Amino acid sequence: MIDATMTKRMEEATRLTRAGKLQEAMALLQGGMPETEAEGTPRQPSWGGNTFEGTCEAVDEDVTVSKPDPAPSSAFGRARQTNANTGRFTAGRFTSRVGTRDYKLYIPSGYHGQALPLVVMLHGCTQNPDDFATGTDMNRLAEEQHFCVLYPAQPTTANTSKCWNWFKAEDQQREGGEPAILAGMTRQVIDTHGLDTSQVYVAGLSAGAAMATTLAMTYPDLFAAVGVHSGLPHGVAKSLPDALGAMQGGAGPLGGGTAQKTTWASDVPAIIFHGDHDTTVHPSNADRVAAQYSASRQAGATVEKGKVANGHGYTCTTHHNAKGETHLEQWQVHGAGHAWSGGSTKGSYTDPKGPNATKEMLRFFFQHQQVNGLGARERPVK
Repeated sequence: MIDATMTKRMEEATRLTRAGKLQEAMALLQGGMPETEAEGTPRQPSWGGNTFEGTCEAVDEDVTVSKPDPAPSSAFGRARQTNANTGRFTAGRFTSRVGTRDYKLYIPSGYHGQALPLVVMLHGCTQNPDDFATGTDMNRLAEEQHFCVLYPAQPTTANTSKCWNWFKAEDQQREGGEPAILAGMTRQVIDTHGLDTSQVYVAGLSAGAAMATTLAMTYPDLFAAVGVHSGLPHGVAKSLPDALGAMQGGAGPLGGGTAQKTTWASDVPAIIFHGDHDTTVHPSNADRVAAQYSASRQAGATVEKGKVANGHGYTCTTHHNAKGETHLEQWQVHGAGHAWSGGSTKGSYTDPKGPNATKEMLRFFFQHQQVNGLGARERPVK
């Protein structure tokens, strides 16, 4: 996800490219979403081996959210207010050989050591865990339905706009980069709290959605299902120009090329949301994401059209595998832009007029309670 300043930089970069000023365009893009970390911050190396080895440090162990804070004025304050329930929203930090990331973890009041499900939520650019929790309303549903929610945080030292680096080759692989950090953090939280390893799910928005699908491709043994909201396919970008090209629908901004072709596929069940008026990540990316999860679609599809009361219309296409089980759902939200469908206006990048993506993703996730061992692979190019 990209804010207004980033959008203007991209528009200007496209103009410079058309004028033949490629170096100026690249310099502008580097300033908006840099190819390397902030000056003076070394890039974390990609390590092999067991990336689940790491430590979780409690930063704020007992943040109990029980009632609204009075008149909050900041995004953090609004997050505290909308998470008005009796669970705990704790802060922590995960460190492994690959790198370190902070996180927030919601633990419902009904948790007493039992093996609860875990939903991993990856925020978009410019967002943080508190803001994302508020906008998606995920913590309230976690309290009602009894599951934990992990919100990893991307720092500005890793990306100046706090985007997950889905477009970098080193952050698209198993056992290395951000996927290894996120998978290691997830495993550590599961082990620490004794959560259900068969009910681990991941979802994200925009850059977070792109990283969520990367996790489904690289760690299909860990995640039982994935939710991709306004995201992009795995492996279609290896650089900033690739990223911009993919976001625009495939037309590369530099040299008139196209987004990179990818042969990745996964058997992890997926639910996809995308607004058909999205001008940040072109809606065609929803079909391209769906294509990466097409391996088990063998029993046809059903199409349902509907409309939210006083809100957006939608088309939901449901695909089934050979056993007749729902394996892929694709929601096209008519008239919606780059925003979490059905989200709360108290968070950023939300559209309350759409079908509730949070509720639909949870419904989809919990009907896939045991989908381990279904590997991702690269299939032959036809």
